[in-house]
Amino acid sequence: MSADGAVQNSVIHDIGYQRYDGPRLSRGYAARSLFVHGLRASFGLGRSAKAKIFPWIIIGIVSAIALIVAVVRAQGGETDIGYQDLPQVASFLILIFLAVVAPELVSRDLRNHLLPLYFSRPVGRVDYVLAKLGALVVAAWLILAGPQLLIFVASAFGGADFLGELKDLLGGFAMAAMYAVLFGTVSLLIASLASRRAFAAGAIAAVYLISLPVVAVVMALGSETARQIAPMASPFMLPEGIREWIWGNGGDIDVGSYGPAYGVVGLLLPAICVLLLLLRYRRVSL
Repeated sequence: MSADGAVQNSVIHDIGYQRYDGPRLSRGYAARSLFVHGLRASFGLGRSAKAKIFPWIIIGIVSAIALIVAVVRAQGGETDIGYQDLPQVASFLILIFLAVVAPELVSRDLRNHLLPLYFSRPVGRVDYVLAKLGALVVAAWLILAGPQLLIFVASAFGGADFLGELKDLLGGFAMAAMYAVLFGTVSLLIASLASRRAFAAGAIAAVYLISLPVVAVVMALGSETARQIAPMASPFMLPEGIREWIWGNGGDIDVGSYGPAYGVVGLLLPAICVLLLLLRYRRVSL
């Protein structure tokens, strides 16, 4: 009834809202779905053709390097690139890949304010961080492990010692995992600090590339201790220092008696990056 006493008619419309009676999937399912989505997004799968160009160019270049090595080995020739060498050869390509993909996985969510949607039940902040990080690390590892497998198939089934090749392949997988974890954790941490993808990509590249001349200057000081310790400060050189300590490949990095220190830094760096990521998303405003 209105203020003047007139009776007003009203109509109730049934717009069909109903309770959800389907299965209620677990928190683990949501986290796995986020991981799979991130992994697919890393390679541009499920997106436009434009989004697929860059990651598959990187895959094509790394695969071309492996194909050349495989052809030379199949013909009985020798190359300087082995399973464990491929991650180092492709390290700049992996850096470029991560500098583009890491911001794609997290910076877009920050800029578009999508985190409240993710952090509403059942996905938590820890689930989000681990799913995104897992997708990035696995994507980087696959880019390296796939070409390594190509070399193995060409070598092992081309008359080489199968067990020897398999042992070398596993060592190559380990090096690929080392690069993927070290590069991936650092890259995602940097990307999580910027909501604009261009800024995040530039920051990732700067951190890696600036460390190289700084380490080179320290190594050129003439001190043997400085020359053996300095590579630990560069994400590019750290994996090779660990490799020298474990396998003694006789590479360009002389770790001296500091091999265990390289191993400790190799464990602490990704662990610290993960903790900082968790802290970052614990304090991020919604």
